[in-house]
Amino acid sequence: MKNIFIKAQSYKTLFQNFLSLSFLQFFNYLFPVITLPYVVRVLGPEKYGLVNFAAAFIGYFITISEYGFNLSAVRQISVNRNDQQKVNKIFISVLASKFFLAAVSFILFIIIVLSLEKFRSEFWLYVITFGSVLSTILFPFWLFQGLERMKYIPIIQVIPKIAGVILIFWLIKSQGDYLIFALINTGVLIVSGIAGLIAAVKVFSFRLAVPSFDDIMFQLKDGLNLFKSNLAINLYTNSNAFILGLLTNNEVVGYYSAADKIRLFFQSLLAPVSQSVFPFVNYLLKESKEKLLLFNKQLLKYQSVAGFSISLIIFINAELIINLALGENYNESVIILKLICWLPFIIYLSNIYGIQTMLPLGFDREFFYIVAIAAFINIILAFILVPYLQGIGISIAVLSTEIFVSTSMIIFLLKKKERLL
Repeated sequence: MKNIFIKAQSYKTLFQNFLSLSFLQFFNYLFPVITLPYVVRVLGPEKYGLVNFAAAFIGYFITISEYGFNLSAVRQISVNRNDQQKVNKIFISVLASKFFLAAVSFILFIIIVLSLEKFRSEFWLYVITFGSVLSTILFPFWLFQGLERMKYIPIIQVIPKIAGVILIFWLIKSQGDYLIFALINTGVLIVSGIAGLIAAVKVFSFRLAVPSFDDIMFQLKDGLNLFKSNLAINLYTNSNAFILGLLTNNEVVGYYSAADKIRLFFQSLLAPVSQSVFPFVNYLLKESKEKLLLFNKQLLKYQSVAGFSISLIIFINAELIINLALGENYNESVIILKLICWLPFIIYLSNIYGIQTMLPLGFDREFFYIVAIAAFINIILAFILVPYLQGIGISIAVLSTEIFVSTSMIIFLLKKKERLL
């Protein structure tokens, strides 16, 4: 009877977290949907592309600061959630590790920006955008996720985003306001980060203290393989706008980034499932591997159908979506969207096979090998295709790479006899 009650509570918590993340994800992408048609028209492809190129560049430093904690810390916390002292220890050691990594990132950032004219000419844009790294350090999303207490997240993040939307319509009036646009985006993230840190300390009654050197080193070692995986993933996901900016111009970046924002909006519809499930499947694994695999089989069945449906809808309506959301100046984004619209379906598959199955089962190293090879493939394809096909070339590169990732993960688990099909 007790086991039945615990199981019911676990699924209730999972459902509550899913609802909270769905609410958050809805607003996370509702606001860009509201502002995107206005911003892309006011800033134009060139300035909009420049801002996105800067964001893609800063994405590397965010990856360094996040390290592997978005998965390793969640995994640690989810299995120790009933031990307040242990969770507190994990919290302060991860936080300290992130501050250390951010300091290293800032030094690298300054050296690069001051050394290269391409970055030095827009110095303040890159400095402003680097502020998003601070938000990454401060906001302990991994803590709320590991404890499966996601109901606090929407409250913390939505209010600053509402303020951001108001400021965008109020202050962005011409192409010259691109710095203000970047400042608003960064400011919203920093305010959310500060609020998230305060909420974590207050809600969970944590005691802030200086962690030991050994605790920090443990976190860095525990997250190392996942960090390498995150870095590799960044090279074939968030790097595309950056590679385009290096090989073409800001206008091409604008066409690609605008289409990609639309793709991300649709892809986000099922993102709460992945985020809420990861700590849950790690908790299921404590009971048995069979329960984890059975749960993921059911998840695969429904999520693959939903993912394919989303991708097909985007493909059929790509021209209409671009015209409504972006306007006539972004006609070149149509073919890009028709290519990358298949990413939601493919990424949903790799998420279930990789993050929800391989990582809980301890295949961190194999996961890294797959995404590292994928990063290499993406970079090679990008440098071959982009000079000739520009935005279409990078779209083909990332689509091919994601197909490789999903296929490799499926084959690996089949060889290990960890079947989901």
